[in-house]
Amino acid sequence: MQLINPSDVQHRIESLKDQELYIHLEMTTGAYAAHLDSTKHPAANFITNALIRFTHGSIAGNGPYRVGLKMQQGWVYSEGLTHIDQNETERLILAGHDSQGKLIVSLQLSREPF
Repeated sequence: MQLINPSDVQHRIESLKDQELYIHLEMTTGAYAAHLDSTKHPAANFITNALIRFTHGSIAGNGPYRVGLKMQQGWVYSEGLTHIDQNETERLILAGHDSQGKLIVSLQLSREPF
C-alpha cells in the first residue's frame, strides 16, 4: 500500500460514481486486540458486500483523509484514511493505519463482490 495522493483518489472516486457498487467498510479501535490490552476500548464496525450507488463523492483533509459518498437516501463517510492499494485497478481500496501500522479503518468499493 502507498500513501494516499488525494487527487488520484478523487479521480478514482469519480470513475465509480452513478454505478451499482459493492462496499466493504470496516473500523476498529482495538476490538481485535482488547484481550491483550485492557486499556483498549473494544469498538468495531463492519459491513461487506452491501450494494450502494453514490451520486457525489469526495476526499478531504490533509492526512489522515476522509471520504464522503452521497447517496440518494443518505451518506457513507469514512475518516482516518492514510493508504491506497495502487495495485488495484478495478477496485478502490483505502485503509487507515495507526502509528504502529495496524489497520484502524478500511473503505473499499468494487463492481464485483469482495
